[in-house]
Amino acid sequence: MKQNIALLGSTGSIGVQTLDIVRENPDRFEVRVLTAHRNWERLAEQARAFDVDTVVIADEAYYPALREALADTDTKVYAGEEAVAQVAAGGDTEVVVNALVGYAGLAPTVAAIEQGKKLALANKESLVVAGELVMPLARARKAPILPIDSEHSAIFQCLVGERAPLRRLIITCSGGAFRDLKREELASVTVEQALRHPQWDMGAKITIDSSTLVNKGFEVIEARWLFDVDAERISVIQHPQSIIHSMVEFEDGAIKAQLGTPDMRMPISYALLFPERAVRPGERFNFLNHRELTFSEVDRVKYPALDLAYDCLRRGGTAACVMNGANEVAVHAFLARKCAWLEIVRSIEYALSHAAFDPSPTLAVYAQANDEARRLASEYLKL
Repeated sequence: MKQNIALLGSTGSIGVQTLDIVRENPDRFEVRVLTAHRNWERLAEQARAFDVDTVVIADEAYYPALREALADTDTKVYAGEEAVAQVAAGGDTEVVVNALVGYAGLAPTVAAIEQGKKLALANKESLVVAGELVMPLARARKAPILPIDSEHSAIFQCLVGERAPLRRLIITCSGGAFRDLKREELASVTVEQALRHPQWDMGAKITIDSSTLVNKGFEVIEARWLFDVDAERISVIQHPQSIIHSMVEFEDGAIKAQLGTPDMRMPISYALLFPERAVRPGERFNFLNHRELTFSEVDRVKYPALDLAYDCLRRGGTAACVMNGANEVAVHAFLARKCAWLEIVRSIEYALSHAAFDPSPTLAVYAQANDEARRLASEYLKL
């Protein structure tokens, strides 16, 4: 029986690769809903290719162009962020793939969980911002959350079938675009340099987050909520080859790791097909082509964002929400060449030191914290 999918963020890197998995498994999946932020041309092409029922363009300015592009089809066209959350909760799909970028992914995550849908989650910010709220809700609604991030998929795969308690999670880190640069060289790095990730082909936002290690800090927070493990039992280790995607150490000293080439289609297919695995085309992994796997400590002075994330995790409440909101503003400014790369983390520090703190936030309070973080980051960056 086919699974009907709502794919949120279909025009981004994860969204496009999710559609690759659907093409490879036409007997298993049918895409019913697609959403995008503002790339209406690609969204219209995808809607035609997959004959979808509904599309949503989050930026309402592009609604007329999208509606005109699909005027000769039966596809229903909607616009606005509220519409994205509404289609995530819609009754004609069983699976929601949340590949949205940033805070915008939280409301659709909650909407899908409220309806008890299976959630294939690539939007880590849903858990970074509101994991303390999202995970209990998922348990109450019996809504399964399957991680798409390669690191969390690796941990999930290592834990399947295990009953023994774990000792710690070990999240691997490529080191990002600047892993081979000295600290004093970071002051003058460019957007183009930051976007050249040495291993992964990803969207611009996550690639910049990888260069600052904000992304790795967010993965630590996400792991805490997904696997119910406190911060002290989550380690990060630098592994430049990105072959081991993450590891789990158990109380008897055994360590399980998930290995493979840096290809997001594997964790995407695993999330969609679990507990089965896909039969995927392509070249098979050859250990002889990867004779050396190396590991090192992360330079916490060079990458202060990692410790900021651990601090936010320990504080709880709205702290991580503030970190995320400030980061989104700063990364956007950096990509627009309105601030230096080092200013990204400095703007996060400024926001965290000036923002109000609520230890037990509701969704409405998270929204207020997000707005305040964005205002503070803009203030610091003089935008």
